[in-house]
Amino acid sequence: MSAAGTYTPKPGAAPLPRMIAAQAALETKMLLRNGEQLLLTVIIPTLLLVLFSAVDIVDTGKGEAVDFLAPGILALSVMSTAFTGQAIATGFERRYGVLKRLGASPLPRWGLMTAKTLSVLVTEILQVVLVTVIAFALGWSPHGNPFAVLLLLVLGTAAFSGLGLLMAGTLKAEATLAAANLVFLLLLMGGGVIVPLDKFPDAAQTLLGLLPISALSDGLRDVLQHGAGMPWKDLGILAVWSVLGLGAAAKFFRWE
Repeated sequence: MSAAGTYTPKPGAAPLPRMIAAQAALETKMLLRNGEQLLLTVIIPTLLLVLFSAVDIVDTGKGEAVDFLAPGILALSVMSTAFTGQAIATGFERRYGVLKRLGASPLPRWGLMTAKTLSVLVTEILQVVLVTVIAFALGWSPHGNPFAVLLLLVLGTAAFSGLGLLMAGTLKAEATLAAANLVFLLLLMGGGVIVPLDKFPDAAQTLLGLLPISALSDGLRDVLQHGAGMPWKDLGILAVWSVLGLGAAAKFFRWE
């Protein structure tokens, strides 16, 4: 017979890495099951890539249209997940008290944000793979340094995550929904994703070039289309946005 106490339950929190991994898996499943999120993260970027590669609507300069469009669509995919999708989902979680309840759980608040970030990264990996496969099928011929591409995507994710969390943590859920979708549309048209920035007036080009979506799409295009080395200017812009966005989100985010 076993000694007394052998089967005594041991209540308490699971190890922190396991809690973060479980929350990240849950966040990813919820994101992928959401029809609106799938529309933003998968369907719209894919349709734009196929449509503008097949139909000569926008003058993308010399070479194949897909060589210009694919880097911009990769940037759009990052923005749709890290900014638009995360802002909307987090905003409504905050409204319905989900964040408040999770904040009172053994999982610390920074752990919850880490889990959300991991969920964004997993989704982006799936997006990048999908866009890349479709772009190759359309005749894409990328060049350049893979490490530079990875660095751009990581900094772009950090910049858009900070801005998305700042919006979700300071505005009401309905305002976040409207603002996030409006920003998505405006940056889609004016961020160098589909329409080259050199099609805009000189003064507008300077301002638009400082946007995170412009820095990400231009940086990816310089590397993947033109075979450039490390795009330090674009990386610098994304780094500044990352620091400002994440810093402001950490300071002003309201859990209730």
